[in-house]
Amino acid sequence: MIFTIGSFVFVTALVAFISWLKTRNTDETNKDGYFLGGRSLTGWVIFGSLMMTNLSAEQLVGRNGQGYAAGMTAMGWETMCPIALTLMALFFVPKYFKLGISTIPEFLEDRYDRKTRVIVSFIFLVAYIVTMLPLVLYAGSVAMERIFDITGLLGGNRFMATVVMCVALGIIGGVYAIFGGLKAVAVSDTLNGIIFIAGAAILIPVLAFIALGDGSIAEGIRIFATASPEHLNAIQPADALPPYIPWPMIIIGCGINHISYWCTNQSIMQRVLGAKNLKEAQKGALITGLACVFCPIFLVAPGIIQFIRDGGVLTDFDMAYPTLIRDILPTPVLGFFAAVMFGAILSSFNSVLNSSMTLFSLDVLPAISKKQRSDEQLIKTAKRFGIVLCLASIAIAPFLMYLPAGISTFLNEMWGVLRRAGARDRGHGYAEPPYPELCAENGHCGTYRVLCADDEPAAVPLPVFRNRDIYHRPCPAVDLCQGQAAWDTICPA
Repeated sequence: MIFTIGSFVFVTALVAFISWLKTRNTDETNKDGYFLGGRSLTGWVIFGSLMMTNLSAEQLVGRNGQGYAAGMTAMGWETMCPIALTLMALFFVPKYFKLGISTIPEFLEDRYDRKTRVIVSFIFLVAYIVTMLPLVLYAGSVAMERIFDITGLLGGNRFMATVVMCVALGIIGGVYAIFGGLKAVAVSDTLNGIIFIAGAAILIPVLAFIALGDGSIAEGIRIFATASPEHLNAIQPADALPPYIPWPMIIIGCGINHISYWCTNQSIMQRVLGAKNLKEAQKGALITGLACVFCPIFLVAPGIIQFIRDGGVLTDFDMAYPTLIRDILPTPVLGFFAAVMFGAILSSFNSVLNSSMTLFSLDVLPAISKKQRSDEQLIKTAKRFGIVLCLASIAIAPFLMYLPAGISTFLNEMWGVLRRAGARDRGHGYAEPPYPELCAENGHCGTYRVLCADDEPAAVPLPVFRNRDIYHRPCPAVDLCQGQAAWDTICPA
């Protein structure tokens, strides 16, 4: 255990030290330097940061847990990633760079009006506070607690072990994001990404196949391919229930979700917006798309291997990946892998935290306070907001252990709802000419109807209006969440 802790501390401290060396000369006294890394990020740094922002503990633990319970169908969430990232590079990024924006809602202000920018920023913040930040901390605590057996050290109290790990992860991740700015986050992401590839993407699958084959990787692959054929079926019926993914969901639901996630999500696009030029931004996006093709090898296959090894006896399938790690990793390597997990956790947490601070400071704060602030005052306010978010996430995270359907299902369902809320506005913002202010505000009715109306099935992916000309007619404002009937009455086709 002493060697495990020592190697973990060494690798983690080394990443922190190199990150400090690479970012110590960055000017973070202005908002571009703090929020966008001085717009100096290269394609490879963007690639590392994008991958590590996406591939955190909630992916490793949650997706492998879904693979344990449902099999290869869990790879459905990764299928559309390369397509979405290609669209990002060829279509979305040039639009963003042409406008010189700092946040995605800022783009919507250019297309609609100021109110639209504030509303969408608020939706992003709610999504980050309620889902992403606490979930990253909880999923990370599950993995780290299993590696170091914190529950055993605390007398079998798993909840208290989760609290301890959430507090530790939240504090350290907050230090990176709050006091380091985007460049510190991006550089540490890249370094952690190198370690992640060596550990989680290569070492774990190889050792898992060797363990499954009782010392032979070839035998392990044979057993994997033949022992449980139903677990290798990625195509599920259209009426399949969670944790299975219905086949139409892969094409339609995952397609919409991934375009929204990769191309309009502030925590993702902020790294791209920090590129030194358009070429580097597009390079980072395309390399990330290529890398995503191989994600199921380490995001789904280890969960299936654990199912074959234990026969599916785990009732909490989010414990499948941590259990596999504990069983197959030699003790000398355990500390190194703990550092891999720790880096992945911090990368996602501090990336989302940094994006939340950016949205609040640049989009929401000017709308609720008319006080003129210098860049230095704005950064100070952002840091205070980041501290509040850190504390709130730490308080919420331990209670996610009571999720009934697992981490991955909860995350996908919550993001599905919240992405639908802004997808209509963003989609028309990209594809159509700018709308008059009044009509754009009326259009928000559709956004909020998805969240609030009780007459619309949850399965409907987007609000649908029968006539796209609705945006060009001077319709009077309507109360939010009154449903399609009220809209048709006030604004007949």
